[in-house]
Amino acid sequence: MSSYLHAVLPWAVRRTRLPLLALRCVACPSGRATVGKGKFRVNANGKRLDVWLLVNCVSCDRTGKITVHDRVPVRSLPADLLAGYSDNSPSLVVDTLLAPLIARRNRFALDWDGCWELHAAPVPVDPWPLEITVTFDVPVPVRPERLIARGLGITRHEIARRVKIEIPLNRRTKQDFSFVLVGSDQ
Repeated sequence: MSSYLHAVLPWAVRRTRLPLLALRCVACPSGRATVGKGKFRVNANGKRLDVWLLVNCVSCDRTGKITVHDRVPVRSLPADLLAGYSDNSPSLVVDTLLAPLIARRNRFALDWDGCWELHAAPVPVDPWPLEITVTFDVPVPVRPERLIARGLGITRHEIARRVKIEIPLNRRTKQDFSFVLVGSDQ
């Protein structure tokens, strides 16, 4: 980004919890659900299986189902995957919840508000310009503008004036990026 020497400061974005699901409840007007304890339901009908991920409404706690597999032959699922569904594997819950195909099939979106935190060292006063590298421990979609504002405690107007970045500030990203922060007098 810059051809002259500057200090580099690392930031890390970490997921604090799984996102809520933007999903209608059949019992109340709430539009949010959570995976709760992360349980699967496996139902056999002859030689075919149905697999659901159970979700709970955040308002009324009613249990709903997200279809993972629908009427698939038993032999088409690997034994370790079937065992993971039966054991309610936490990593399998995460993989299932974050799978775009599952979200599209079940018509829900993920609500990432409040699901991440920024681990950032304090910004030193002297070394301008300052390069800050942002790394994601797990993919969490955040807007760079919001992340920078939270990390530096500055306004969007100041971000536009003081931040040099190669990606759009107002589009969500899940990938590592870096930006250069110049002094307020430059």
